[in-house]
Amino acid sequence: MAEEMAAETMSMHLHPDIVELRAKHEKYELAAEKPTAQAATGLMFLTGLYTAISAWVVGFTRFPTLTVNNLIVGLALAVLALGFASMYGRIHGIGWVAPLLGVWMIISPWVVSGDAAHTATIWSNVVAGTVALLLGLGSVALGMNRSSLSAKRLP
Repeated sequence: MAEEMAAETMSMHLHPDIVELRAKHEKYELAAEKPTAQAATGLMFLTGLYTAISAWVVGFTRFPTLTVNNLIVGLALAVLALGFASMYGRIHGIGWVAPLLGVWMIISPWVVSGDAAHTATIWSNVVAGTVALLLGLGSVALGMNRSSLSAKRLP
């Protein structure tokens, strides 16, 4: 009985689907280890941290709704970047969230604060949002790079 279980387990490790998934996961991890991917992830993390503290850095704490918005969006972006840095092969599927957070950061001063937003508030969010958008698109492109991520099919 134990021999049958061991043989079944060994055959599962050699199943073509499992081998393909393992190869794809390894290729995503190799792509994430490239210096450009690491730089993009690090910059995304720093952009998230800046966004989280931007209300206190720039001085728009008198807009509590925008302050909370930036804190939440910045922390979400930083956590997403940490996920990319630590296990890109597993969470590359939610990479599209980073560009959306960047777009939200760009438009949030007008949506959340309305006409009350100041020039410094707008510039801070637009610049940080643009950086997050570009880095997010770069992370998504990393996952879509067919030349470095194409998994070999077994016959």
